[in-house]
Amino acid sequence: MRVGFTGGGNITDTHIRAVQGVPGLQPVGVCGPNATKVGALAARDGLISAASLESLLGQTPLDIVCIGTPSGVHADEIALAASRGCHVLCEKPLDVTLERVDTAIAAAERAGVSLGIFFQDRCTPAFQEAREAIASGRLGRVLLVDARVKWYRAPEYYKTAAWRGTPSLDGGGALMNQGIHTVDLLLYLLGDVTEVQARAATVLHAIDVEDTLVASMVFASGAVGTLQATTAAWPGYPRRVEITGSEGTLVIEHDRIASWDLKSGHQDGTTLTSATKSASTAVVADATPHRRVVEDFVDALQHKRRPACDGREGRRSIALAEALYESARSGALTTVAHD
Repeated sequence: MRVGFTGGGNITDTHIRAVQGVPGLQPVGVCGPNATKVGALAARDGLISAASLESLLGQTPLDIVCIGTPSGVHADEIALAASRGCHVLCEKPLDVTLERVDTAIAAAERAGVSLGIFFQDRCTPAFQEAREAIASGRLGRVLLVDARVKWYRAPEYYKTAAWRGTPSLDGGGALMNQGIHTVDLLLYLLGDVTEVQARAATVLHAIDVEDTLVASMVFASGAVGTLQATTAAWPGYPRRVEITGSEGTLVIEHDRIASWDLKSGHQDGTTLTSATKSASTAVVADATPHRRVVEDFVDALQHKRRPACDGREGRRSIALAEALYESARSGALTTVAHD
């Protein structure tokens, strides 16, 4: 299957490396407005280069398009790729508003192509096992959730990419860009959130969106939880999620299960050798988690099933993010809109 890439930045480089690790896939082209970055990636890997997805599709046939452009243009590129019969793997988030997300989903469904999202937590073996264990009642009834994404981004992170920290292209700040992986992980492990109350602030960075958000949440199961997301916490700390049930507590640190503390006996966590992004840099050193997403997507195409996170699953995190932002604006308890 012939694969094309949009973007040209760090995440596009990660997508290319992930696809190169999957047998049966052939990277053939990369496109984006930054000719220098796109040209460097194309030259390194022997790919066709183009200024836009429209131009790339005009030069070569593609079976899959991996989207790595700014979040606020994802829906447009999904619709274009779908109209040409290409399956799409899109970097998180699916887009920046529910309206645009719904447009993207409709375009893929209308064209009969598969749409997947790079939420690599869903393809992490330890988290898949944790989800099964929680669903089977190993933690008992889930009572309390505490999720913390206390990262640091230097001012240069925002200055070197004009779309970062903008409402139209980033959709938000610490929540929509950095915290969205954890939002999706909570939904994946614990199910829907029904109500939220949030406060957002820009406490450090010179950006037009929040660099810090704190929130309380109520899950459909009856569990309650808190969420903290920031890019202002020097020097940056590993993501931590604690899930407490009536039979014990599960602790996640960064991209691994740190421990199971159960009434029936303590069990050590599962240490993973790969990681996505560190708490202090956006550079992805190891493409293994993204490669797992690509492998799952290809398997889903071959077996005519839904990928680990398809468009409608990816919509859930945007619905929750929109509710959090609305609560932060209004100061009121806000209900999460579900499809």
